[in-house]
Formats: sequence, C-alpha cells, structure tokens
Amino acid sequence: MEQMVLLGLFLLSFCSSRHASGSNGSNQTGSLVPAVIVFGDSIVDTGNNNALDTVVKCDFPPYGGDFPGHVATGRFSNGKIPSDFIASLLGVKEYLPAYLWRGLQSADLLTGVTFASGGSGFDPLTAEIASVISMPEQMELFREYKQRVRTVAGEERAARILSGSIYVVCAGSDDVANNYFAVPLRRKEYDMPSYANLLLRSAVGFVEDLIHEGAKRIGIVGIPPIGCVPSQRTLAGGIERDCATDHNEVARLYNVELAKEVHRLKSKYPEKLLVYINIYDILLDIIQHPLNYGFEVSTRGCCGTGKFEVSVLCNSLTSTVCNDVTKYIFWDSYHPTEKAYKILMDWVYKNYIHLLV
Repeated sequence: MEQMVLLGLFLLSFCSSRHASGSNGSNQTGSLVPAVIVFGDSIVDTGNNNALDTVVKCDFPPYGGDFPGHVATGRFSNGKIPSDFIASLLGVKEYLPAYLWRGLQSADLLTGVTFASGGSGFDPLTAEIASVISMPEQMELFREYKQRVRTVAGEERAARILSGSIYVVCAGSDDVANNYFAVPLRRKEYDMPSYANLLLRSAVGFVEDLIHEGAKRIGIVGIPPIGCVPSQRTLAGGIERDCATDHNEVARLYNVELAKEVHRLKSKYPEKLLVYINIYDILLDIIQHPLNYGFEVSTRGCCGTGKFEVSVLCNSLTSTVCNDVTKYIFWDSYHPTEKAYKILMDWVYKNYIHLLV
C-alpha cells in the first residue's frame, strides 16, 4: 500500500511540474498555425533567464503564484504571459516553453518556443547591462533551433513548420527604461529622436534577418507606454508619480517610424505577412481608465509597495503581496498581471491575428 501511495505521489508531482513548466508538444485540435516562435524581452520570456547568471530573474515566489501548481517558472508575472496567450489563442498549445528550459523535449520544438530574455533589447548595450541574451544571440539560438527541428521532424516537415509558423518580435521597453534613462552613456551620444532611430534600425535589421531565415508571418510589437509603468512613475514621474513623459515620447517616436518601416518592408517582401502591432494605445487606455476594464489600481504593482519592486526585489522574504491581484493592472513595478495580459492579448488577437493567418 505504501509503495502505491508513493507511486501516486510521484506521478502527481511529475505531471504537475511538467504542466507548470509550460510544455505541451502536441498541437491542439484546430490550431491555426503549426508553431509560435517568439523573440524579445521579459514581456515574452517564459524562463530563459533561469539558465543565466543574471539578477534579472523571477524563478522564485511570489512570481507564479497563480500559475498552475503555483510554480515560479521564470515568467515575469503572477501567471501566464503574452507568449502563452498567443499560443493558446491560436490553438497551438497552452503554454509556450522557453528554449533554454531544462525540461524541453524534442516534441516541444515542433510547436514553438520563446527565445526571449528578460532585460534584453534592440540596443546591444541593453542586454550587456543586464547580462542577458541579446537579440543577435537570440537569432543564433533560433538558427540552432531550426537544425534541431530538422533533426526531429525531417527536412520536409521542418520546412512546413518553419514557413507556416507565426513569429513575434517584442522588445524595446528595456532599451528605454533600463538603458537610455537609467544609464547616462547613451544620452550623451543620442537625443531622444536619434536614440529611437537607433532602436528602429536594429529592429528592422532583426526582422530582415528573420525573413532571410525563412520566416513568412511576422508580428512586430511596438513599445508600450513604458513611462506609465509603476517603476518609471517612481523614478521619473515627480512627486505625484505621473507618467514619465520623456519615456513615452521615445516610445511614440519609435512606434511611428516602426509602422512606416513595416509598411516599407511589406512592399519589399510582398510574399511575406508583416504586421506592426500597436499595443501603446490600448495599454495606455487600460492604465488611464482602469475601472472600464475591471481594475482598481493602475499606478502600483501588487508585489510589495508596488512602486519599485521587480525581479529579485519582489520576493517572498521581503515583499508582501496584495490581497486581490485581480484589482491590479501590474503584478510588480514593471510587468502586468495575468488578467491584464489576457485583456491585452484578447484585444491583439481580435485586431491583428487575421492579418497573419
């Protein structure tokens, strides 16, 4: 009897940890694309930073408190994040695993992964500051991934998967908040328009590299109103903790030109499906009118005081958690809650997905 109980506990533990880590190798019935492949920063990093020697991590409580099994998987939120939601909405799988996840299996590769790394950005200095995976390094991992898919699926099936997948590129926030306005080096070299242009050139180069690697359906996400996240309000919003206007101005400058560049790329590569995804306006509306979306708190995160705690500063030893996370737009001082992400991604799916499938 004791052996049977132990066996049952083992199986329960195994299934729980496998589910919580985000692995789901098989396509769900009715998937719109064979796989979802993601690049970027903490908004879409489901655990790659767990494998790195960096302080930009969240593989500890209270992160993951509302994830299945209450497991801190390395997602920068209390639960699911956009990379999970887009894979789920497309019917591919419920959770998008990190490429560097130790439990990643061959079958997981066939339905997509995320190469994103929290703290990364289009400016090479951004990833260097945080000691995380740069965008060029994410591209190198993707090239490695392609070969692994060919090994698992064979050349013909791999070609179908890689050409039919949706690719998402989501970065830029850390360039603005944790580089340009946090470290003086870039501000000595660039004014705000020229720095936005530096990010733009890097983003366009990344997308073109992705096209040359065979991607045909690419969504390029703009920078959100980064000046309105709680940490930037605290650092640059004055005594009233208003939105940091300069931060938002860089984001707007970048977004306007990114939309133009995506239009240009569509003309240059007419056989590709390229879409600029504007999340600035919808997220700003959620922040400015929280009650309209079922929230009560928009200027502080749920973790700790909500004004500066993020990553290692949001931990179960020194930080308490709010009583009702569903009332908060932000989980920590930088990242939205699962509820806010779901609202955002439902809106993105409704307004943009038909342009990619």
